[in-house]
Amino acid sequence: MAAEAHRPLRADAQRNRDRILTAAARVFTTEGLNAQMDRIAKEAGVGSATLYRNFPTREALVEAVYRNEVAQLCDSVSSLLAQKSPDEALRSWTRLFLDYVTTKYGMIDALRAIAATGSNPYGHSREMIQAAVTTLMDACAAAGTIRADILPTDISAALEGIALTSAGTEHRQQAERLLDLVLDGLRVRA
Repeated sequence: MAAEAHRPLRADAQRNRDRILTAAARVFTTEGLNAQMDRIAKEAGVGSATLYRNFPTREALVEAVYRNEVAQLCDSVSSLLAQKSPDEALRSWTRLFLDYVTTKYGMIDALRAIAATGSNPYGHSREMIQAAVTTLMDACAAAGTIRADILPTDISAALEGIALTSAGTEHRQQAERLLDLVLDGLRVRA
């Protein structure tokens, strides 16, 4: 049984799982934890049995969505740096961070409940996000576009503060203005 748990999914099964995670993130963000599992399955274009085969409980789905969101956020760094200048990659990534926080905000009660059972849905997310911020800041520093006296942990703290005060779609414009303020403060002044 343990060998089955680590066996890669067939391509169609992986696509179904990915569609479920994407749909669940969207539905949890808009409807919160009151979202019906059948609604998520329908949104994903799969049957309820497929959803429950992949995620036997709401908690399992919430945790998987959260971990998937963190992975996507952190994995985006390399493609952003390949497509944009370092400072534009950092700016774009901070917008993705807001998307991540908005999704997390819709699931926060469930994540807390999961954590209260002794499970750790957050796992290594803080370290992963810190590594992503560090990579982006290192690229900006190498390009000479940001101040050298700012630490990645400073930026992470600022992002977390903005997220705490501006989580939710209704505060998105304010959050983006605050991000611009922080990013403008990073720039090297001539």
